[in-house]
Parts: sequence; C-alpha cells; structure tokens
Amino acid sequence: MEQIPFDKRTGKIWFNNELVDWSSAKVHVLNHGLHYASCVFEGERVYDGNIFKLSEHTERLFHSAKRMEIKIPYSQSEINQACNQIVSVQNVENGYVRPVVWRGSEMMAISAQKNKTNVAIATWEWGSYFDPKLKLKGIKLNISKWKRPNPNSVPWDTKASGLYMICTLSKHEAESQGFTDSLMLDHEGNIAEATGANIFFKDKEGSLHTPIPDSFLDGITRRCVIDLAKSKKIKVIERKIKPTEMSNFVGCFLTGTAAEITPVSQIDKFNFSVCNIIVDLSESYQLLVRKKNAA
Repeated sequence: MEQIPFDKRTGKIWFNNELVDWSSAKVHVLNHGLHYASCVFEGERVYDGNIFKLSEHTERLFHSAKRMEIKIPYSQSEINQACNQIVSVQNVENGYVRPVVWRGSEMMAISAQKNKTNVAIATWEWGSYFDPKLKLKGIKLNISKWKRPNPNSVPWDTKASGLYMICTLSKHEAESQGFTDSLMLDHEGNIAEATGANIFFKDKEGSLHTPIPDSFLDGITRRCVIDLAKSKKIKVIERKIKPTEMSNFVGCFLTGTAAEITPVSQIDKFNFSVCNIIVDLSESYQLLVRKKNAA
C-alpha cells in the first residue's frame, strides 16, 4: 500500500495554539530551525487512543529545548493537553504523535535571540516501525562508519534535529547494503545504539547487557524495558560494550517508541536468535502500553 506523502494528508495540526488545516501548517523556507538545526522534537505512541508515557515525553521535550536555549511559550500541562486534543480531533486509535519546536524566521544568521519559538503537534495512524515479518525473525544491522559524537561536542541527551543527520546517513548506507538498520558506535569505539533505538544483548546465562547512555539518548522505552526485565528477575547490566564482545551474546533486540521491542538476528558478522526472553519482554511490553492508565 502506497504511503500518502505527509504534506498531502488531511485533518488538523495543532500549530501555535490553533488547530489549522493539515495543508496550511507551513513555515517560511528561511526559518532558523531548517538552516541551523535549532529544532527539538518528540516521538510518542498512541495505543487504543491513549498516548503512552505522555508526561515523560513532554518533560524530555522541555529538557531538550532548555539545553538548546529555546524557551517553549507554553507550559508542560498545556502541551500535554494539546497532544491529547489533536489525537482526539484526528481520531487516532493506534498511531504516532510528533511534537516539534523550532526557531522562526525573524533572524537569519547564527544568532537567534530575536527568533520566535514555534510549536506544532501532528498525529497519524501508524503501525510497526519495521516490517512486521522482519520483526518476527529479527532484523539485520550493519555497523555504521559514523560514530556518536564526543559528549563534549553536542547536547547528546536531547532529541535535537541536528543529532539525527548521521543517523540518516547511517540508515541509508545500511539499506543500500541490504540491511534494515545500522549499529552506531560511540566516539571511543564502544557500542552505542541503532539509528533511532537503544540496544540490548542477552548472554548465555540469561542476563541482559546494554550500553551506558553517556553519549546518546537514554530512551523512555529503554528505561521501561529495564524496569520490566527487573520485575521478571532478569539481571540488567549497564556497561561499556566493545563490538568484539558480540560473539559472546546469543540474543539482541532494539527498544524505542517507534521500534518498541524489535529482535535483531544479525549485526555485521555476528548472529543472534530470537530467544524466549525477548519474546516474553515484547509481549509484556505490549500488555503494558495498552493499559489505560499506563501513561
């Protein structure tokens, strides 16, 4: 089924505290967010009409904006209300929500003190991020030539648009080579994450290993899965992981709002099985996100 381009869809978008027609939600080409990446955003899932972990996503949006020295002209409560409003208006039952904050067109240079802050929130029906058939048997990743930057060089703990440039480059390269996604290393050569999801490995004893998020985003789904695993008495070890250690692991999966829990069958020359722990965690996660009061 062919996907409708996002600028050709219908309905409403919450845009600077107004509900505007989807086709009218436009900005000028000379906006600071486009030219200088002064833009932050969130990605949220809707399950059975409810946004999962909405408050946590909004808190992170405000954290990202503050780190980028962008002042959002609404309260967190107002953004929460706006997210729920647009989901209701668009009648989205199982989909995605994208709040985005960017600097406008008042100044066009590196400086941005006089630029207005704009906020928009869109939502749409959306299923699996990865092909459901691939998710059943595990997706395949290459290892990207691009590394997550040194944490002293970027606001690494934000969902800022500029940080995703190398993710797009990595994913495009992976897809051109027949892979679904790409594993990214950190600036020291340790395993970091995939292009838009955190990563976990299972060892032969049944423990889970996951990189310390000290140069990449500590995902909301990542934290949720760690809590789920611990509730099942599964040992979770957060540590630095070298790529060569992948030969010691028998299972691997990605976590993220979009990816949810996605098994991985191969990373470069390393192979993994979709083991029972991963299947059980995925099933438990689906039960959790569909609880009415889970947010």
